[in-house]
Amino acid sequence: MELSGFSEEQLAVRDAITKICSDFPDEYWAKHDESGEYPHGLHAALARDGWIGIALPEELGGAGLGISEATMMLHTISESGGGIAGAQSIHANVYATQPVAKFASAEQRQRWLPELIRGERRVCFGVTEPNTGLETLKLQTTAKKDGDSYSVTGQKIWISSAQVATNMILLARTTPLDQVKKPSEGLSLFFIPLDKSQPGLEMTKIKKMGGRAIDANQIFFDNYRIPADSLIGEEGQGFKIVLHGMNAERCLLAGEALGLGYAALQKAATYSRNRVVFGRPIGQNQSIQHPLASAYMHLEAAKLATYHAARLYDRSKEDKSITAKAVGVAANSAKYLAAEAAFTACERAVMTHGGMGYAQEFHVERYLRECFVPRIAPVSREMIMSFVAEKVLDLPRSY
Repeated sequence: MELSGFSEEQLAVRDAITKICSDFPDEYWAKHDESGEYPHGLHAALARDGWIGIALPEELGGAGLGISEATMMLHTISESGGGIAGAQSIHANVYATQPVAKFASAEQRQRWLPELIRGERRVCFGVTEPNTGLETLKLQTTAKKDGDSYSVTGQKIWISSAQVATNMILLARTTPLDQVKKPSEGLSLFFIPLDKSQPGLEMTKIKKMGGRAIDANQIFFDNYRIPADSLIGEEGQGFKIVLHGMNAERCLLAGEALGLGYAALQKAATYSRNRVVFGRPIGQNQSIQHPLASAYMHLEAAKLATYHAARLYDRSKEDKSITAKAVGVAANSAKYLAAEAAFTACERAVMTHGGMGYAQEFHVERYLRECFVPRIAPVSREMIMSFVAEKVLDLPRSY
C-alpha cells in the first residue's frame, strides 16, 4: 500500500499496531479459524497498550484520536493476516461505543468506558433481528419499563462476540410502532449486562463460512431484566443516537476490507515471483500481472475514498459545513468500494496460486471466505446503491 498522504498520527498507529500484530501471524489466525477459538491474545495485547479506546476520550483513559486513526488500526490488523476475524475481535468496541461516549451521562461514561478501554469489559452490538433485517425502524424486540428495571423480550441475530461480551449495546422498542408519530421514534438504546446466568437470556452460535474465530449468535430475550439506568439518552430517541455510530462503522469496515485485499495481493505477488512454470516465474506473464495490477489500483482508489470518508466524519464534529448527508454518502461509498476491491483482490489471489490457492496453508482461501463479510454487512451493496441514487442523484426512494 502507498503510504504517502497519511498523517503522522495515522502512520504512528500503523507502526504500533504492526508491532503488536507481529506476534499473531497468519498461522495463528489459521489455527483459530480452524478451531473457532476466540483470539483472546490479540484483544489482551491491544487492551494492554490502550488501543481499545483509540477513539474514546482521554479523560476516560482513551487515546482521544479519531475514526481516521481507528480505521488505520483495523486496516492494519486485517492486513497483518488477521483479516476480518482479527479486526472484528475489537470492531464493536470501537464503533458501537461512539454513541455511548457522546450521549451517555457523565456518570454512565465513567462507570462503563474505562473498564472497556482496559479490556475488563467487552461489548457486542444488538440491533439486527431475523424478521426485520435492514428495516431497523420496524424492530420488534421490546423493552418495557417496570419500576427500576426494564423487561426485554425479543430476538437478535448475527451478534458477533456475544459469547465473550460482558455487555451489549441494545436497540429495543420502548413504544409500539403504531403509537409513534414518526417511524424513527419509539426505539431506545441501552448499555445492558449480558449475564447468561440470569433467567430470560439464551444464546446459540451460528455456524458460518468464514471468520470462525469470532462467534456469531442468535440471542433470545424472554422477560430479561435490565437496570433502568442502562438507558442511554432519552427514551424513544435511540435510533437517532445509534445513527452516530453507523457511519463510523462503515469507515472501519472499509478499512478492514482494504487490509484483507492488500494482504491477499501481497501473497499473490510473492507467489507469482517465486513460482516457476515452463522455465520462468509466472509473474512474468501478463495474464498474471494485469489482473493483479488492476486489483492494486482498485484498492488504492478505495483507500482514498475510505480515508476521505473517515476524515469527513472526524472533521464534521467541528466543521458545520460538512453535512450529515455528505458524511453518509462518503462512508457508504467507501464501504462499497473497499468491499468490492477486496473481493477482487482475494479472488485473484486464489486464482494466481492455482491449485494451491485452494489449500489452507497459503491462507488466501481464508481471505476469500472472509471478504464476503464487508460486501454483505452491515448493509448490502444494493442498499448502498439505492441510498446514493436517492441522496446524490435525487432519484425516487426505492425502499
